[in-house]
Amino acid sequence: MGAVASAFGYNMAEDPLETKARKDADFLKYEMMVFEKLTKAGVSSMSSTAALKIPSVVAEGLLGFLGNRNPFAKNATAERNIVWILDNTGYQSSTATTWKAEFVACFFQHGRGDITRAAAGIADAMGLDGEAGASEESRKLIEERLKPFVDAVAPARSLPVVIDSSSGRAFRHSLGPSNLSGISDQIFEVGDYHQQPGNDLHTTTDPNVQGLPQARGTTRLWGPEGFGVISDIDDTIKITMTPDPVGILKTTFAEPAQFTSHMPDFYKILNEQLQNPAWFYVSASPYNLYPFLRSFIHKYYPPGQIFLRDASWQTLGGLLGSLTTGTKQYKTSQIEKIHSWFPRRKFICVGDSTQMDPETYAAAYKNHPGWIAAIYIRKVLDAPHMEDKNKEERFKKAFEGIPDTVWKVFILPDELKDHFSHVMNQAHVNIVNDLSCFSCGQDRHKQQLEKDRVGF
Repeated sequence: MGAVASAFGYNMAEDPLETKARKDADFLKYEMMVFEKLTKAGVSSMSSTAALKIPSVVAEGLLGFLGNRNPFAKNATAERNIVWILDNTGYQSSTATTWKAEFVACFFQHGRGDITRAAAGIADAMGLDGEAGASEESRKLIEERLKPFVDAVAPARSLPVVIDSSSGRAFRHSLGPSNLSGISDQIFEVGDYHQQPGNDLHTTTDPNVQGLPQARGTTRLWGPEGFGVISDIDDTIKITMTPDPVGILKTTFAEPAQFTSHMPDFYKILNEQLQNPAWFYVSASPYNLYPFLRSFIHKYYPPGQIFLRDASWQTLGGLLGSLTTGTKQYKTSQIEKIHSWFPRRKFICVGDSTQMDPETYAAAYKNHPGWIAAIYIRKVLDAPHMEDKNKEERFKKAFEGIPDTVWKVFILPDELKDHFSHVMNQAHVNIVNDLSCFSCGQDRHKQQLEKDRVGF
């Protein structure tokens, strides 16, 4: 997307289908509008004068380029920093004598700009200015969801942590230093052969180091055999309205998070029939939304590792681009990572038609024969600008050369019962009965949804 893409912080090549979809919905107009409104509110891209003097910000930004090799990094402090440790997945090393996990941490600075003015600017961009201003509840929800986009990222920061172990051995590591986006990403040993698959390990701030911010993350250990599920989030399990820029802003900041029809029950059945598989949620959303999405998934779906784009987009125009630009390239890289951890597991892939999920999963199937057992694509009918993306020709082209016994496009998941039964072979024929009655719980979910406010 050239200069505009660089201005918003993303730089991945668009697929022609993405290019047309962005043009049809006029994404660039809304990206510029949001950028201008946040700038007026005192929240401009990747800059902060609220917590630090300008020279300090520049110096730390330059040091952030060095990432994990930065010799001048400092520990995060409780006074100045917020740190998230993302939940992750432990896998066995090639020798099966140790467990390893990828640790991703996000470092922020306390306070940036005026959250009230920023929230008003977002409400205005969504056409909700008067409505949001009249509702205290709406205003608070927008401010709560907006905060991780307002807090400045903190490059060149580290966090000493300790990982508990049932074997009695303590594993101590230092997360970071964070890169220019305030992100650290490292592989660490988390356990030895005493640990068993299914165990949960907890990573916390090292209590022996004074002045650190408190943070906590969970590592679930999974063995090399069995099943796994790779799922998209936006418009697969959560209504996001990805093809519509205003829809993205409303569902992300101004509305209670809503699950897609019947999907919580379907995932519950998958979890039972696949006998507690390893779960991975691969989304093109930025890391700023991690607490929001983690809370949503834990409320309605089996918990699992959440993969989000590894740049902390410090403009909401960047949020819109993150969900609509270069999604195949990004998701493919995460799926390749999962394959490197669990090459012997069989995976079910679930996505939707709003992004490049059909093309992404088809490529993974061809790259790793026998690894993907089934691909399910939800055809999204309740979002605008979906005419081209829902054409039968698109799906046939994406899955060319892949047997139709492997993939299926669906509107409601009960359409998958026969296909899933075939994929699981006759040993799982009872799935038909379960799926035929699973929708009876939908009314209960709808009633609960009216009271939900999924937040941080």
